[in-house]
Amino acid sequence: MSASRSGRLAGWSGGSIVPVWIVLATVASYAVGWLVGVPAMVPVLNTAASFPFMVAALRHGDVRVAIARMLVWALALGVSATLLSYARPSLTDTMFLRGAAYRAEMFAWVMTGHGAESTPSQFIPEQLAHAGLFSALALASGGVLAMPMGAILMNYMGHYVGTLAAASARPALTMLLGWHPWAVVRIVSFVVIGVVLSAPVLSRLGGFAIDWRTARRAAALACAGLAIDIAMKAMLAPAWHRLLLKVVGW
Repeated sequence: MSASRSGRLAGWSGGSIVPVWIVLATVASYAVGWLVGVPAMVPVLNTAASFPFMVAALRHGDVRVAIARMLVWALALGVSATLLSYARPSLTDTMFLRGAAYRAEMFAWVMTGHGAESTPSQFIPEQLAHAGLFSALALASGGVLAMPMGAILMNYMGHYVGTLAAASARPALTMLLGWHPWAVVRIVSFVVIGVVLSAPVLSRLGGFAIDWRTARRAAALACAGLAIDIAMKAMLAPAWHRLLLKVVGW
């Protein structure tokens, strides 16, 4: 194999160039979604920006690299959705599915401390339902249907954070604190679950082997992460509401 071909394969399978392409492709997916003007297409375009990179890593049997790439994708989604919503909140109100409704729900929570975010009897069933549906979609479709769902969740969460920052006296700090720590744990857990549960279908269709030992360990940690997310949210949400209210300056 030539040195140049070896270099290209190294870059595709684990080199530093791949995260850059994931970020650039994700940013481009928002630009195309903006031009197309069809909200339902945005998560599909977001998925198209990253799915091939996950498959390429799994094809090499490297679950860790696949997870790392999808974490880069999730970060790119979060940053892009947040900054776009900060700059053009009226646009993303309609561009992101459920964006306006989630923004209204979370703004009410920030202002009053009342709502699902501080009520375990409301948020636990919803989060379990999301996790169950996401897992089923990943397992049944090799991630093809689960990743758009993940993009929808990331986009409306980013919309809440970006629009909150736009209305805040301290935008930069609000962008940081608006991504609640329990939500970050949940995002990481969803990413890991999505990669691991996508692997069975993809490996059968592609005829490649997976490091199942690593996959099982990662899945166990992700399930623990979902439990930690619920515990953190139940304990910290009331205090986080007061912190956000002070930072935003309402």
